[in-house]
Amino acid sequence: MFRNFYLFFRDGFRSMTIGRTLWMIVLIKLFILFAILRVFFFPHFLNSNFDTESQKADYVRSELIERGQ
Repeated sequence: MFRNFYLFFRDGFRSMTIGRTLWMIVLIKLFILFAILRVFFFPHFLNSNFDTESQKADYVRSELIERGQ
C-alpha cells in the first residue's frame, strides 16, 4: 500500500511542468513565513524577560490558567 502511494506521487511529480513551479512558489513562501518573518515578528519573549526555567514555567502556567477562565 505504501509502495503504491509512493509510486503514484513519484510518477505524478515527475510528469509535472507547471506544477513544479507552483510547488516551488509554495515552498519559498513557507520558508519566508517560518524562517524570515518569525525572526522579526516573534521575538523570544520568555528568554528576554526571565532568567531561569522555573520563572518561565511559572509565567506560562499562570497565563494558561488566567486565559483559560
